[in-house]
Amino acid sequence: MNAWAVPGYTESLELGSGASGRVVLAVHEETGVPVAVKYLSESLRTRPGFVHDFRAEARLLGGLGSPHVAGLYEYVESPDGAAIVMELVDGVPLRTLLRREGPLAPEAALVVLKGSLLGLADAHRVGVVHRDYKPENVLVAPDGSSKLVDFGIAVDAGTSAGVAGTPSYMAPEQWTGAPASPAADVYAATATFFECLTGHKPYAGDNLAELALRHIDAPVPAEEAPEAVRELVRRGLAKDPAERPVQAEAFVTELEAVAGAAYGPDWEERGRGRLAALVALLPLLLPSARTAPRSTTDTARTVLSRTPDPGRAHPWLPGRAGLIVSAAAVLLGALLTYGLPFDPGTAAQRTAQALATTGAGPGAGPAASASASASPTTSSPSPSAAPSASDGASPSPTPSAPDPTATGTGAPPAPATPPGGEETAAPGATATEATPTTTTPAPPAGPAVKDVTVSGFRQTGPTTATATLGVTTDGTGPVSITVSWFTGNTAGQPGTPDGTSQTFERSGATQYTLTVDHTFQTLGCYWTVRATTAPAAADGGASQELLTRRCDLR
Repeated sequence: MNAWAVPGYTESLELGSGASGRVVLAVHEETGVPVAVKYLSESLRTRPGFVHDFRAEARLLGGLGSPHVAGLYEYVESPDGAAIVMELVDGVPLRTLLRREGPLAPEAALVVLKGSLLGLADAHRVGVVHRDYKPENVLVAPDGSSKLVDFGIAVDAGTSAGVAGTPSYMAPEQWTGAPASPAADVYAATATFFECLTGHKPYAGDNLAELALRHIDAPVPAEEAPEAVRELVRRGLAKDPAERPVQAEAFVTELEAVAGAAYGPDWEERGRGRLAALVALLPLLLPSARTAPRSTTDTARTVLSRTPDPGRAHPWLPGRAGLIVSAAAVLLGALLTYGLPFDPGTAAQRTAQALATTGAGPGAGPAASASASASPTTSSPSPSAAPSASDGASPSPTPSAPDPTATGTGAPPAPATPPGGEETAAPGATATEATPTTTTPAPPAGPAVKDVTVSGFRQTGPTTATATLGVTTDGTGPVSITVSWFTGNTAGQPGTPDGTSQTFERSGATQYTLTVDHTFQTLGCYWTVRATTAPAAADGGASQELLTRRCDLR
């Protein structure tokens, strides 16, 4: 972990990491409130403008208090670092549910859409446009409710902020750099709704240029959705923003009318029940399943102050000038550092650049909000109220974010022989000399690998790239992590191996995060990184592909 840590918190483990920074699970020492702490990476913190943008994001989101958005407790800055302390939402990323369980029932998909639209509506109400709504940024809680996270590239409505977003969910006007509007968020939410229903994104393309054209010109694929909700899909994915609901709140009204007519008055209860059942299949992905904390270094820090709002209660930070911001805010949009991520519409997530830190594992935390001012003050956190139950729903990382946690249950197999392969005789037994024979020794018992992830894969130079790997096991025994690199000219195919595979030995924990760099030796339009383990993971490992800047046709 970084040398600098937010004082007053005990950190336990890393939830996710990426080029923009890392997210750690922590507990406030005075109250025992669990939180997620998001640190801005040292490389970005020392580059001009990034800390300023980090602060600006907090000010932009100040005052947004919504039960449908993961809340931020404070922004902390010192000469040695910058961090955001936020609500830990106990839930699973929607992306994880879709990848592991497939399409959702219509009622469940409608529940997800409604929860997200309510969160977006609260943002739109105060003039904020999210701009990066996608399944990675929706967290589904054990009770089937959901929360919206990651406002890393959010801007004021009407701002001309250039082309930004995740291509598979970008509205036509986003591709042209039009001023940000709530209608773009409605489009992205509908694209995610479509994916929940069908198991795939509304549009796919072999490169960014093709994907952009499909979002701009291709017919809305409403016929692939259940008939009862096709009109919602047509409205939300309309090419002209003027033909979409102007605000997310208006779309909620349309959704409720359609859902009630098609699926009955109890559609929402049934939908939440189905989502809860899916989350129950993935208990180890919940932050509440994590280990006990370890202590951190205590250092001085500066906290952005706010002007208190007499009409608002601040149960977690009474008497403080701490910045309390809504949303599981993020480590800035490194979105356009080397270009937009390209994510063809396939079952596997393949991006040209992982832009959001893996989503902080969701958890429980108090709800509070306030607006921020720019004047810094020095203080220390003193939360005094017990956290309220979270309605909340990953990395990185978002995180997507982003699955930095284990899946499934089970224990490592018992060894056939004691360590070292030596057999022992019962007391009093007479040992007999055996004729030497040649046998293949049984492999040593090791932990079961529950999850392998690849995130943050991005091009850092003409021939260089970096990727972040995550491995989760059900025991602390040794595990080998092998990273292989490939180049090719066809999307979706790894191509030929490039260079030598790298193997890392790890033990003593149940979660490991590695950031690995590579210099490619051969040309290819597509680069792929693949991570495998020994013992092997149930799904065989993970990989991610990107379209190189040399072949980007934008």
